[in-house]
Amino acid sequence: MKTTKTLLFSAALMSAGVAQASDPASCQTVRFTDPGWTDINSTNALASTVLQGLGYNTEISTLAVPIGFEGLKSSEIDVFLGNWMPAQQKFIDKYATPGDIDVVGTNLSGAKFTLAVPEYVYNAGIHDFADLIKAEDKFRKRIYGIEAGAPANQLLQKMIDSGDFGLQKWRLVESGEQGVMSQVKRSVKRDEFIAFLAWEPHPMNTNFDLKYLTGGDKYFGANFGGATIQTLTRKGYRDACPNVGRLLDNLKFTLTMENQMMGHILDDGQQPADAAKQWLQKNPQVLDSWLEGVTDLQGNSGLEAVQQHLAIK
Repeated sequence: MKTTKTLLFSAALMSAGVAQASDPASCQTVRFTDPGWTDINSTNALASTVLQGLGYNTEISTLAVPIGFEGLKSSEIDVFLGNWMPAQQKFIDKYATPGDIDVVGTNLSGAKFTLAVPEYVYNAGIHDFADLIKAEDKFRKRIYGIEAGAPANQLLQKMIDSGDFGLQKWRLVESGEQGVMSQVKRSVKRDEFIAFLAWEPHPMNTNFDLKYLTGGDKYFGANFGGATIQTLTRKGYRDACPNVGRLLDNLKFTLTMENQMMGHILDDGQQPADAAKQWLQKNPQVLDSWLEGVTDLQGNSGLEAVQQHLAIK
């Protein structure tokens, strides 16, 4: 009889919309890696805000891309939302093919990533990678990349070392994202020539009149380095933590979403967590798809928990 009552009580809970928590206590803290890029600051903040609303803790470690992959392999990191493809193909070949990490799927389509110049430089005749050499003195034989160790920088250095486009005497200037943006801003203010790594999503696409260069397909891929961004996890993570895994399956971002988030961080000076909370409060409709089939840590409605967390009525 006691067993029957227990079963009936459980059935009643289920009919009332209360589900049993699907993740064990070992999944309560979700660990992200972040290369220090504002687009990944943004997506990590959005995911973290939702997870915190579900009752999870989150940790974000700022790690260079190669170290982040090693962290996934060693299970010191759970999630990477910033696998730019094909720029990071060599890491996928090294870690995913042997089965050291899992590829969840694409979280953003339509991105691009290659060299760009200010519009006035483009109007002066610099349309293609092969045109850079025509104005090497104006460019001071420099190409501005991002942080040291980034795969894109490695591609540019390979291009220089191989002498492609006659750039063998040029120098790659490695800098963080904000460093290269500051250099672009200074150059534009002075009408100076500058060639730099540019990408979308990023507010640079609205803050500057810039043009992406053709001719870099060998290094960055077709369509101006047309890219997709993938979600990666440590091996077996979605099986071990199926509720978080379902959220990661559902997380899909857009260029507009990320441009707006990044603008709040870079232009408005907001912290990523504050920008994420503000963006989600203004755009609560995304939660419907993100939280489909997802519960909070106690097994209750994930959507209701996050709405309450964000004070969304």
